[in-house]
Amino acid sequence: MNTVASSDPRIQTVHVTKDEIVAHLTDGRVISVPLAWSWRLSEATPGQRANFRLIGTGQGIHWPEVDEDISVEGLLHGTPARRPRPRAARARPSGGQARPNERMQSTRKKAARG
Repeated sequence: MNTVASSDPRIQTVHVTKDEIVAHLTDGRVISVPLAWSWRLSEATPGQRANFRLIGTGQGIHWPEVDEDISVEGLLHGTPARRPRPRAARARPSGGQARPNERMQSTRKKAARG
């Protein structure tokens, strides 16, 4: 009997259900993670979720229609994707106050009008 033993895990096949991403590895393991770990895939249509390809020789999975990549290492380590913060939240420091250069631009605009 031949047993595949590798310190470099590879994905052999994948399927995506309405709740999970399920990957079958070449060494016989089956990994499943909640679909919610990928906010892009959670928001994608079933057709978009079904349109994927393996990256390289099974190092990961790529969904071109939703611009999502998940590595086998990410699946094994259980690393959920974080949703990016909205631009407005990144533009202002905590407290919601304008930055000094934003205040200066606002002052310049008022001076130009008035």
